[in-house]
Amino acid sequence: MSAIIRFADRTTDWLLSLPRPAKRLVAVSSDLFLVIATVWLAFVLRLEDFVPLSYPVLAAAATSAVIAVPVFFYFGLYNAIFRFAGTHALIEVGRAILAYAIVFSSIFTLIGFSGIPRSVGIIQPILFLIGVLASRAFVRGFLGRRSAALTRKVRMRVLIYGAGSAGQQLANALAGGEGYEVLGFIDDDPSLHKRRLNGRLVYAPDRLYKIIGKLDITDILLAIPSTDRIRRREILRFLEPMSVRVRTLPGLDDLAYGRIQASELKELDADDLLGRQPVEPDRILIESDIRGKSVLVTGAGGSIGSELCRQIIACQPMRLVLFDSSEFALFGIHQELLPRAGRSGVDLVPVLGSVQDEERIDEVISAFAPNTVYHAAAYKHVPLVQGNPIEGLKNNVWGTMACARAAHRHGVGKFVLVSTDKAVRPTNVMGASKRLAELVLQAIDAELRSAPGSQDVDGLKTRFSMVRFGNVLDSSGSVVPLFRKQIEDGGPITLTHPEVTRFFMTIPEAAQLVIQAGAMGQGGDVFLLDMGEPVQIAHLARRMIALSGLTAKDAENPDGDIEIRVVGLRPGEKLYEELLIGDNPQPTGHPRIMKANEEMIEWNDLAPQLDSLRDAMRRMDMDTIEAILIRLVSGYKPSSCETPGD
Repeated sequence: MSAIIRFADRTTDWLLSLPRPAKRLVAVSSDLFLVIATVWLAFVLRLEDFVPLSYPVLAAAATSAVIAVPVFFYFGLYNAIFRFAGTHALIEVGRAILAYAIVFSSIFTLIGFSGIPRSVGIIQPILFLIGVLASRAFVRGFLGRRSAALTRKVRMRVLIYGAGSAGQQLANALAGGEGYEVLGFIDDDPSLHKRRLNGRLVYAPDRLYKIIGKLDITDILLAIPSTDRIRRREILRFLEPMSVRVRTLPGLDDLAYGRIQASELKELDADDLLGRQPVEPDRILIESDIRGKSVLVTGAGGSIGSELCRQIIACQPMRLVLFDSSEFALFGIHQELLPRAGRSGVDLVPVLGSVQDEERIDEVISAFAPNTVYHAAAYKHVPLVQGNPIEGLKNNVWGTMACARAAHRHGVGKFVLVSTDKAVRPTNVMGASKRLAELVLQAIDAELRSAPGSQDVDGLKTRFSMVRFGNVLDSSGSVVPLFRKQIEDGGPITLTHPEVTRFFMTIPEAAQLVIQAGAMGQGGDVFLLDMGEPVQIAHLARRMIALSGLTAKDAENPDGDIEIRVVGLRPGEKLYEELLIGDNPQPTGHPRIMKANEEMIEWNDLAPQLDSLRDAMRRMDMDTIEAILIRLVSGYKPSSCETPGD
């Protein structure tokens, strides 16, 4: 019996897997078989004797087929998915058979043919109706159950964490789909425990481990939009060892407008992986250099630049100039911000150009007269800049210098450089180039302040400041999207070193703090953003694996799902990052922003060194370039550079 069942299942699975035209051909063939069978049976019933498949039977069957197939096509019987057929489909079958019966009976009962009893014209349509309905019922019953069984195998069996209005909306949204089966809620509120919401039980969190095993839960969906981030992270730490995939809802706006859809469920936000609560931004600082003013952002299409633009446009500047060398990136951020600009009346201006082109940046600043410039344009990927050091220096150092000079010439009030923790005691060209860019700004600022008559049209000197911070989560090239993609692909996760640590911050928080730090700048300031405690990348990888409902594959767990493979540090990469060269950070009026008193080089001493560096770059003299960088950048301990792109 089991062999018969397995054969039936394999046959059914084969039928279900056929392409749509093949399934239609099977349906037509089935109906043709019913035509022959019911015509023959009609003869048998009428004559009360066994009738061979001879001329009169075959003639009637051929006529029946010629009528039935076009009629069934006309009524759409071969477009329906039989295993999902409902009342409407059965009504259409009845209408099609009625039309067929009228034609068939008219031919064989009203007109009549020799050798074919007239009653066959009445008996056969009745038998044909029974046969067609029976075949559809069989398909709906047998194939439908098998299809549902297969579907259940891939359905996600979920619990919703949060039994409030958001959780109930989510449960209702998922109820109409095939991909999810909501089996209950989890909630911290004891008054809800053991109660039913829309037929689904609410469980206490302390029972979760048993419930996951008992109900074979695959996913937990977070529906707790109003919970603060500290509590949210406590919940995630609690769920980490549960071996279930954890996902979350869209934002509060989507909830407010009732836009919760199953398709809008997303992976955990990158900031859920951090271990601290962001400080609310100071709106006065955020808006002081922006509201009602003209603002320019270089590198506007990059990770930080684009988020700066989003934060800036929310503060309603008079004009926002988007400057980028990448047409694709510039087009993307311009199209994203255009609706917001239209609603708030902001003049949004996309400008293509390179920061290395001083003439271009000069004409842009002259034309749009920005009050504030946020300089986020940079080559930031360590391995790429390490392999293309000359281009990295041109862009990061001379591009910054070109923008700074143009800003001063046209009386820009504030110039803010987005810098990096890799500028501190760098081991790579990217970090050295960013520290050198800081030195250039410090020297220019000091030179301008000491020179009489260097005032802008408002009687104020341009104030140059730098904001230094670590890695931002979910930026291009960062570990979070890389690890997420590697987990989706089944691994391995590639780790450069088991002990490597990094400071992390979310992109929105970093952009807000850059704006606030820039507003505090008085000239020549180097600001440091409090990045919290450094994060061990190996721990981050394991956490992402666990919150995906998988297990790490290692020596202790050789049967795990995702391997973590150590591939070695890349050229110029450090085990640990720092934010400060010295040991004397000064507090500011903002709890997350500190001020460094870094050593600087006077312009008269720096300028000749920059000229020598430029000459060495023209000659592609890597030894001289390295020597000058060691001389200028405190603590620089270079790794070897390659020059395939130079």
